[in-house]
Amino acid sequence: MAMTSSAIAQTKEAKISIDPGKTYQAISNFSASDAWACQFVGNWPDAKRNAIADLLFSTQNKADGSPKGIGLNMWRFNIGAGSTEQGSEGGIRDEWHRAESFYNADGFYNWQKQAGQLWFLKAAKERGVKEFLGFTNSPPVKFTINGRAFADKGKVNIAPEKYIDFATYLADVVKGVEKTAKIKFNYISPFNEPQWDWSDNKQEGSPYTNAEIAGAVKVMDKVFTNRKIKSKLIIAEAGQINYLYTKSNKPGKGMQIADFFRLGSANYIGNLPTVAHTVTAHSYFTTSPLASSIKMRKALADSVAAIKGLDFWQSEYCILGDNAGEINGNKRDLGMDAALYMASVIHTDLAVANASAWQWWLAISAYDYKDGLIYVDKNKTDGNFYTSKMLWVLGNYSRFIKPGSVRVDVSVLADGLAKPLMVSAYKKGRELVIVVVNQNTEEVNIDLADVPFKAGQLSSYVTSQIDELKLNNVNSAKVNIPKRAVVTLTGKLTN
Repeated sequence: MAMTSSAIAQTKEAKISIDPGKTYQAISNFSASDAWACQFVGNWPDAKRNAIADLLFSTQNKADGSPKGIGLNMWRFNIGAGSTEQGSEGGIRDEWHRAESFYNADGFYNWQKQAGQLWFLKAAKERGVKEFLGFTNSPPVKFTINGRAFADKGKVNIAPEKYIDFATYLADVVKGVEKTAKIKFNYISPFNEPQWDWSDNKQEGSPYTNAEIAGAVKVMDKVFTNRKIKSKLIIAEAGQINYLYTKSNKPGKGMQIADFFRLGSANYIGNLPTVAHTVTAHSYFTTSPLASSIKMRKALADSVAAIKGLDFWQSEYCILGDNAGEINGNKRDLGMDAALYMASVIHTDLAVANASAWQWWLAISAYDYKDGLIYVDKNKTDGNFYTSKMLWVLGNYSRFIKPGSVRVDVSVLADGLAKPLMVSAYKKGRELVIVVVNQNTEEVNIDLADVPFKAGQLSSYVTSQIDELKLNNVNSAKVNIPKRAVVTLTGKLTN
């Protein structure tokens, strides 16, 4: 049957060009965290927890060649502060937002604690994950000023004389987990979103000024050096990316790139041997509208580039707030609306902010919120789990862009689309990966004639409302990008 004129009009055309010689940042990892649900889901029946671990970490393929999982290549482990042991007396209302601590009230360690999280840590390693990061939201309650895992009136919750105890505890955790679980933490992130007050009782958390962070890190550096701890300290997990390069509205908590990494600053710690030459921040509250998002990320990239050898990790994100009316964080969304918004954030962080890593917040969520890759029933011993399209869209990046890949220059020529195609490209050796985000309600045929792919070796992996990284073999220079889809193209460069 002949195609009608209206059907013809619905298929737009675009052309992609790649310059493999023009390169940008090297990619370190794609990751997610085990807070808060893994403490329980890690103790679920074997079949279910293994199926969830496969979805997150596996690099194997199904019989049809489509990926079995999204192949995360780093895993973030929440080193708890001990609010679980305090129970309701600790003040944190929701049991699922509390966390155990390896450190007992009697001053001894129990490495059988955080068992569910340790299960996922080992499951990640068994499936090929090679890098691990341990993070704290609060120092252990034994060392906090108020004896709780959240702060009073926005004030730091650990006194300077306890910095050495906190540092020793982190070193002990690195050694203890390595001994008992046979896993080494490549990184330790001791501070989380220090700009926020953390005075409510929703979860563990502690605020810090830059000066307080610098003071604590100097002590940690000495302890890690003396204990021969190889894990790198990574900072600053800023609550928003603009805190890295502007003073913003938080006195003493902004300008973190210059404060921590510019020689001569009062809080300079960039020369300490245990401090990673990486600055971290979260993309919250800065993603809409798109023009504003791009402007902020260009400013961030320029600020990072001004410090020789420094790189930037986007180290936590989920969909919060109303995002200029574009999408609201409330309510679970297993479909493409949330997934496409997520894809736009990943693309902008990688292609504009030059992020070397992109890390999601909750790998597993029990909440009615757009914060999970996989959702579970809020049941501590067993339940059902549900995959989201956000899981698979992250997989369009994490499964194919390997650590050490370098982002290369790409240009897109397309007319008549309501929303621009978001295209980024990455190479490692002769392997080339292109990720295309099509937020439009129309499919697009892209011309790859100017892309130096080796003939006959091009594969397409589609995530859409009906597909989840579905493999298609491409036999021509034109590739169809379905409507409202994210497509990853993989192949080899001709030279």
